[in-house]
Amino acid sequence: MKTLTKEMQAAITPAMALELLKDGNKRFVNNLKVNRNLLEQANETSDGQHPFAVILSCIDSRTSVELIFDQGLGDVFSIRIAGNILNEDILGSMEFGCKVAGAKIIVVLGHSKCGAIKGACDHVEMGNLTALLSKIQPAVYDEKTVTEQRNSNNSDFVEKVATINVKRTVHAIMERSPILKEMIESGAIGIVGGSHDITTGEVSFYDDTCVLIS
Repeated sequence: MKTLTKEMQAAITPAMALELLKDGNKRFVNNLKVNRNLLEQANETSDGQHPFAVILSCIDSRTSVELIFDQGLGDVFSIRIAGNILNEDILGSMEFGCKVAGAKIIVVLGHSKCGAIKGACDHVEMGNLTALLSKIQPAVYDEKTVTEQRNSNNSDFVEKVATINVKRTVHAIMERSPILKEMIESGAIGIVGGSHDITTGEVSFYDDTCVLIS
């Protein structure tokens, strides 16, 4: 697998970027990883990087996006924070990744059995974690279909909140960043939300969050 160059990055459309991620996840699920010389890629990217995607995911140790999408050095900007929440520093990082460095798609990736989502569902308060989980609380309150056992013991409730949290984050990116919104609306970049099943390794993308303007 070749290391991305500026010319290769420029030729990738947002739709192509999504397909690259989908294809990589299929390889991961089937344990068919592309053969890469990572030391060679380290050398080839030492003077510059040209990733095709910015991926916001959780810090969970099982959700490394480079692994689950089978990508190499220089392929993706990986932003990781518990509960894949959004703040202005993350928005600034996304703006850098897309507007300055040329990435073609933003992915907000949640995952199954997320500890941060469970903590928000249980209204946990602990040190600095309290402020972080408060950013997930709106997704907890937005989930209206479950009326009983609205806590981490109800796996169905947890997964529904996780989905809402991803979709809220996708919406918030476009709402809070005029730079990224303009790039999305012009078709320069795309955006999509999805979820990683930590049991199967499979990533499912939410069609109702996908904005890819050709």
